[in-house]
Amino acid sequence: MKNKLFFSGMLIFFLIVATTGCIGQGSEKKIVIGTMPYNEEYILGHMISLLLEDAGYKTEVKEGLGGTLINYEALKRGQIHVFVGYTGAFYNTVLKLPALDNWDPTIVYNEVEKGMKEKEGITVVAKLGFKNNYAISVPRSWAQERNLTKVSELAPYAPSMVLGTDIEYPTAPDGLPTFEKAYGFKFKDVKSMEPTLVYEAIKNKLVDVITGYTTDKRGELFNLVVLEDDKGGLLPYDAIIITTTSFAKDEAVINVLKKLEGKIDDKEMADMNYQYDVEKKESRDIARAFLISEGLIKN
Repeated sequence: MKNKLFFSGMLIFFLIVATTGCIGQGSEKKIVIGTMPYNEEYILGHMISLLLEDAGYKTEVKEGLGGTLINYEALKRGQIHVFVGYTGAFYNTVLKLPALDNWDPTIVYNEVEKGMKEKEGITVVAKLGFKNNYAISVPRSWAQERNLTKVSELAPYAPSMVLGTDIEYPTAPDGLPTFEKAYGFKFKDVKSMEPTLVYEAIKNKLVDVITGYTTDKRGELFNLVVLEDDKGGLLPYDAIIITTTSFAKDEAVINVLKKLEGKIDDKEMADMNYQYDVEKKESRDIARAFLISEGLIKN
């Protein structure tokens, strides 16, 4: 799903480029926030908007502008000023760095921070605190019967198990090939499908194990458990706020954005996504409630 989002929204992007002029900096100008087309991106976009507006800035949130590359190009062209992306996507798709034998989150983050600034003129403003990683999930009862909590413990069972995953994961450089190298085992078969279908597939016993996402709580609805990635076989997707190096010179704006540094953990983001996906709350309302609870805005 992550790679698919990189290339979605091209038409929307070019329409925006054609009809929108470059927007200046400063509190009297509008700060434009781009988002990718899914739950947590909408929530985070509005979270940034509300935080900036509380500090006296005018903002606009462009919801669902496109995937990582679309937002990235919009940022470089000055069509947006800020967006939340993920270290794994920047490492793999923007910087095109080589795969690691072990996906150490600190190494990936450091390489992204350095590479983006030196090669792309992009500044990492804040690391939000959560990761939206791929996650290996199995039925909770099955794991409990075998006392399994870690991915490495699947080794004796994997040769007889079918993996359900998204379209890109089986062949992506940061996907299954790296996973198999890290863990030293292969599944009996791999069935690719749209990400939303993997939950029904494992419920109906069409597959035995699935890849989900660490901030997606739908697994709980299907009584699944996420196994610990104990050998670093899954590329880390730390959420980070980025902007252009030139825009980052506006220290007042940057200081506002830095208030989100380390403020959101995996559980908090998953809970907010659940409110959006299952409870059908508005993304801006979810964002506002979180900021108030953290004491970052008053109302």
